[in-house]
Amino acid sequence: MEENKIFQRLKELIQNSSSKYYHYPVAAILECSDGKLYPGVNIETSSPQAGICAERCAIFSAIADGYQKKDFKRIFLLNQTENIITPCFICRQALSDYCDLDFEIISYNTLGESKTYYLKDLCQDAFGEDSLK
Repeated sequence: MEENKIFQRLKELIQNSSSKYYHYPVAAILECSDGKLYPGVNIETSSPQAGICAERCAIFSAIADGYQKKDFKRIFLLNQTENIITPCFICRQALSDYCDLDFEIISYNTLGESKTYYLKDLCQDAFGEDSLK
């Protein structure tokens, strides 16, 4: 999907964020290799660990729908600040477990500016499946 349309969709999607406790809404759209898109928003609870970030919301939905590691192409992110964000470390762990190292993370700010990251750069020497052997 064209990135301008993705940005517009992220701006709509972020309205579905449930961020009444920490007031930090985030939206994500996971793109699979077949073009299927999975939306996600952060859902906060009064106990932070019981909530979920937008990135994991999107990827876990795709996994529940039958997609696997080889199917994930990239993820688009938006928060409601002028800062360009990266996934938190819990999301980085989930992404490193379920995505290839060349997985793209494209993050937007409210001005429409973006920066592209690669999982291999954000998760160098990540703990993963091989660490458990």
